[in-house]
Amino acid sequence: MKTPTLLAWIVLSTTWLLARPPIAARAQESVRKLPDPRAVANFIPTRLYSQAEDEQVLKLFAGLRVADVVDGMDKAGLQGTGQVSADIRPVWRDTVHYAHRFVGIAVTARYVPTNKPPAGRRGTKDFDRWAGQWYKGLSPEPFVPLIRPGTAVVIEDAAAADVGTIGSNNILGWKTKGCVGVVTSAGARDTDEIATERIPLYFSKPGRGIRPGRNEIESVNRPIVVGGVLVRPGDVIVADGDGVVVVPREDAEEVAEYARATLEGDKTGRRALYEKLKIPPDDSVK
Repeated sequence: MKTPTLLAWIVLSTTWLLARPPIAARAQESVRKLPDPRAVANFIPTRLYSQAEDEQVLKLFAGLRVADVVDGMDKAGLQGTGQVSADIRPVWRDTVHYAHRFVGIAVTARYVPTNKPPAGRRGTKDFDRWAGQWYKGLSPEPFVPLIRPGTAVVIEDAAAADVGTIGSNNILGWKTKGCVGVVTSAGARDTDEIATERIPLYFSKPGRGIRPGRNEIESVNRPIVVGGVLVRPGDVIVADGDGVVVVPREDAEEVAEYARATLEGDKTGRRALYEKLKIPPDDSVK
C-alpha cells in the first residue's frame, strides 16, 4: 500500500472541510440542541425531607428561644444570617405560658401583586362569582396539602398591597392539619380573632382586603424572601417575642446543640437569682 503524498493529504483535507457546514451553522445547530434559554430555570433546589426527619429536628429545637438560636448561629459561623427583620412581629404575646412561641419546619408560598384589573362595581351575585373564580384560579392555597404536624407556613406576599391573605378562618384550617405557626412578609386580617384563637402569627402589618383583585399565587415550596432573609422549604423556623430566625436545615443540628447549652446555662443562672430575690418559679425557668 502506497503512503499518500503531501498533495493527496491536502486534497483530502480540503474536501473534508468543504463538506462540513460552516462554523456559524455548526454553532447554530449546537444551540438548537440546548434547552430554550427562555425556559423556566430554578437554580436553588428544593430538598424533600421525610416526616421522621422533620420530627427529629423539631425535638432538637423544642423550647429553644430566638436568642439562644441566634447564639447557635454565631457559633456555626452564621453570624448575621437568618435573622428576620424586627418589623415582622407577633400579632399577640403570652407572657405566662409563652403560647405565641413556636418551632416549625418551613413550607413556603409566594404571592405577588396582580396586574389584572379590579372587579369594579357589580351586583352581589356577580361580585361573589368574580371573587370565587379569583380564589379558585389565581389566588388559591396550593400549599395546604403540604402541611403536616410541625409545619410552619411561611408566606412571601405582595408587601405593598393592603391584602389579608391570612385570616381567622383559613389559619384555623391550617392548624387542623398540623401547622404550628405562620410567618408572613406582609399582612393578615381578623387579627383580633386570631389572637383569641391563640394561633402563633408573625406579620408586618394588618392587611384588610381579600386576595381577589390584589394578589396571585406565584409558587409553592420554592425559596422565598421574608424580612430580608432567604427561607427554603425544610428550613427550621423559630419564633418568639424577639422575632423570627431561620436556621438553614444543613446547620440545624450544630445550631441546636449550642443553643440548648446556652438556654440551660441561662435557666440555671436565673433560677439561682429567682431564689435569691424570692421570685416564684415560672415557665421560663422550668
